[in-house]
Amino acid sequence: MLLHDTAIIFGRYARQTLGSKFQMLFGILMPLLYLLFFGPLLTGLPLGSEGSSWQVLVPGLLLQLGLFGASFCGFGIIVEKTYGVVDRMRVTPVSRLALLLGRVLRDALLFAFQAVLLVLVALAMGLRAPLAGLLVGFVFVGVLSMSLASLSYALGMKANTPAEFGPVINALTMPAMLLSGLMLPMALAPGWLDVLSHFVPLRYLVDAVRAAYVGDFASTRMLYGAVTALGLSAVSVTIGTRLFAKAGA
Repeated sequence: MLLHDTAIIFGRYARQTLGSKFQMLFGILMPLLYLLFFGPLLTGLPLGSEGSSWQVLVPGLLLQLGLFGASFCGFGIIVEKTYGVVDRMRVTPVSRLALLLGRVLRDALLFAFQAVLLVLVALAMGLRAPLAGLLVGFVFVGVLSMSLASLSYALGMKANTPAEFGPVINALTMPAMLLSGLMLPMALAPGWLDVLSHFVPLRYLVDAVRAAYVGDFASTRMLYGAVTALGLSAVSVTIGTRLFAKAGA
């Protein structure tokens, strides 16, 4: 029943997304602008990391896409609460977990699709990376999106207005972006900042995707990134499910 209910909820939101080309393409705008206007500035610069500047920048932009896109998913459920959509779903026999998972799976596929578009543009601009590395990057984007979207929906159920939701998300995502080395490797940072960044789980995902983009699949960076991604996903979905259910979903 859980799989059946999840498929129903996923289908509902997938149809909404497919009917809105604006929603499908707008989320990629910020990473694409970074790619077009920031990427050429890094060409030829010593970035303290193996691989070309594109192999450093593009993995960060992929995970930036998942970070900001998934973190703000909760805005949608605040709107649904306002119009009574959530209340109507609550009176149905659909699993409460499925109400969350159906949304999260839609988001993960949407951001993976946007990640593919971003990589295609990057390839046209000069990115060179093994196919396996590109696929690993898409997997990490999907896992990160599922993790953060779960927490975002749970927070959205707790928040009464976007004014309550937005500041919390900004307070969490901005430090994560700055300390994870999304834009530039933390090897360029002062020692104290590099040490502090190791307490941000997103850093391990960024390092893992950069290792995959240079074909270094057997490194400890890949191992740490995979373990962190799986752990973050398990913890986030569990916490998100509990908060989502307690909030009355």
